[in-house]
Amino acid sequence: MPQEWNDTIPIYKQLEMRIVSWILNGTYPEGEALPSVRKLSIEMQINHLTVAKAFQELVDNAIIEKRRGLGMFVAVGAVEKLGQMEKQKFFEQELPALVSRMQALGISSEELTKAIHQFGEKE
Repeated sequence: MPQEWNDTIPIYKQLEMRIVSWILNGTYPEGEALPSVRKLSIEMQINHLTVAKAFQELVDNAIIEKRRGLGMFVAVGAVEKLGQMEKQKFFEQELPALVSRMQALGISSEELTKAIHQFGEKE
């Protein structure tokens, strides 16, 4: 299955983000094994060293853990930790960009709040 990759972000980072998404959406729950480096590299059609680098980033952040002879597993507590990391990322990166865009368009915080409530009612 060919994958779409963004040329502006390193592939290992994009793969890392996909693995995080899989963990957060429950595709790979805490304590469950992840696919092997070889399997992911074949499925994603990328170099095995790229997969290994993405895994290492997640190991360094205690999101996944190596089990000698068994492979990579989602660490216990990974979902909570990822939730905190993603929330921090939102407040540090995404929210400032949103506020800047709102200011450029002349959108007040009241208008945004109303739109958010309307959006939430649709779901």
